[in-house]
Amino acid sequence: MGAAETAKRAAAEAAIRFVESESIIGVGTGSTVAHFVDALASAAARPARAVSTSDDSDARLRRLGIEVVPLEAAPLPLGVYVDGADEIDPQGRAIKGGGGAHTREKAVARASRVWVCIVDASKVVSELGSRSPVPLEIETNQLHAAQQAIEGMGAHLTVREHTRQRGSTLIADVHGLDLQHPLEVERRLESIDGVVACGIFAHRRADLVLVGHPDGTVTEVDPGRERGAE
Repeated sequence: MGAAETAKRAAAEAAIRFVESESIIGVGTGSTVAHFVDALASAAARPARAVSTSDDSDARLRRLGIEVVPLEAAPLPLGVYVDGADEIDPQGRAIKGGGGAHTREKAVARASRVWVCIVDASKVVSELGSRSPVPLEIETNQLHAAQQAIEGMGAHLTVREHTRQRGSTLIADVHGLDLQHPLEVERRLESIDGVVACGIFAHRRADLVLVGHPDGTVTEVDPGRERGAE
């Protein structure tokens, strides 16, 4: 296993201790989350059910015999939500949606008491936007209007060709945003007609960040403490 995968697995396995036996958990999307689900197979405490944010996570959970239920059918709030990020800053603000699942991820994060974010060290940034564009899910018939609004913010939008159509919506990426104030930008993007959700997670930040390193060690970051120092 390479250094990057070692770091991801270390962060994922460190999150297992937050899973309570017979609980209902939220499970995100991506390669680091895949390590987390795999680790559930030998965990002492196993959840009874899970709310997942992607078809891949659904399949992995079901292979372990864990029932997957839709968010609408789960008793709220969920206990713990375990998910990764494309970028995350010391205050727990993140960019997510590299896999196009950010709308579901945002809904599950908001419905959970605790969001434990699991990442390798390369995903930790001092300022959002350092390495990733901001994903958007947009109503297809509002694409032109959304493009104009994005250009009015001094940025530009590109549609992902491999996920161009998702029923009545599509996935696009916004490049060139000024993200010095991510909460303000999140609100502004989601006020644009036709935008279902953006990939900035500044309103619902992570409660705990587990950062895996290539040597297999894990650093815990408490965003609440960091926010207190802002």
